[in-house]
Amino acid sequence: NGVVYIASGAGPHPTVVLCHGLPGNEKNLDLAQAMRRAGWTVITFNYRGSWGSPGQYRFAQNLEDADAVLAFARDPANAAKLRIDPKRLVIIGHSMGGWVTALTAAHDKQLLGAAMISAGNMGALGGLPRDQAAALLRNNGAEALAGTTPEQMADEIIANKDRFDFAKAAPQLLQTNLFVLTSDDGFAGMSDALSAAI
Repeated sequence: NGVVYIASGAGPHPTVVLCHGLPGNEKNLDLAQAMRRAGWTVITFNYRGSWGSPGQYRFAQNLEDADAVLAFARDPANAAKLRIDPKRLVIIGHSMGGWVTALTAAHDKQLLGAAMISAGNMGALGGLPRDQAAALLRNNGAEALAGTTPEQMADEIIANKDRFDFAKAAPQLLQTNLFVLTSDDGFAGMSDALSAAI
């Protein structure tokens, strides 16, 4: 499920794909509206299995879903209908969405740029003991996610800790226009590690 905030005017408009966090209580729709007013179209979406989107929630699918939204924006028929400029696409993510952003930008070299806001690194969390990781994930609104449990989510990040570690994607981000915004929320060290690696 998703919503497109179309900028006014004939277009085509530069477009942002906006990725929410885990589970996404904060959708950053105030930011979406501000970007729309500034002339950018903004696509927001809910990952499979989150907030009523069909399917079962999995971290690996969040990455696939971001790729699918970008493919949707690049499809000529969709771009024309929604007045999207497919050559000017940016991905922005908050919290876990920042993780989606980093790993997506690492392999999608057609993006104009990327921005991470208080990003959480799921690969780094995969280095925690299972009970600690599950407890952390349990406190992050798992009730909004379908077909999963905190224990299943912990198992997934532990099994994929190297593949999910956005700091390991630093070599693929060297040529990316990347904006990293941190705050005093406990995640700054994760983003700082990525910035240092770049």
